[in-house]
Amino acid sequence: MNYPTGTKVSFNKNTTYGNRGMTLESDLNETNNYYLINNIAVIYKKPTPITIVDVDYKNRSDAIIKKAYFKTPSTTDYNGIYKGKYIDFEAKETTSKTSFPLNNIHQHQIEHLKKVYEHGGISFLIIRFTKLNSTYFLSYNNLESFIKDNNKKSIPLEYFKKHGKEIIDKYMPRVDYLSIIDNTFKGDVL
Repeated sequence: MNYPTGTKVSFNKNTTYGNRGMTLESDLNETNNYYLINNIAVIYKKPTPITIVDVDYKNRSDAIIKKAYFKTPSTTDYNGIYKGKYIDFEAKETTSKTSFPLNNIHQHQIEHLKKVYEHGGISFLIIRFTKLNSTYFLSYNNLESFIKDNNKKSIPLEYFKKHGKEIIDKYMPRVDYLSIIDNTFKGDVL
């Protein structure tokens, strides 16, 4: 494009695919940062536990991990505290327009959410249907009910609409799941 001042601007049409599936994670990280900065809650993304086996030390500032493996299966994506309550949740995206495949969540993650729930914490899923541009909050007890009452391999979108809560994207905080917690639990838990 040529501007009247003689400045030329070109647009790079290269497409990169490195961060596909990271939109929800980025939005949640921004949301959690907003909560932290505004002293609303302290919630962080959990690091994946790895054991480093081989490192190439060209120099101290350029160390490169050459080989590593997962130490233990990770539990869930996020945890923290809000109004004196422990919060723990898993966040996933799906390209399906009709359902969320249960095989996207590992059994040990479901067991972890159950333990948090049984000990009085708030545990839940945040599921984004990327092609529908919609995000849902599903509490652990609704997840448990679905698993117990169904032999299906995926949770239908209609179940999220009926038993979950849609999280409407905002400017700040982007994915305001704490407002869902406030409205869902109203004084029962918080």
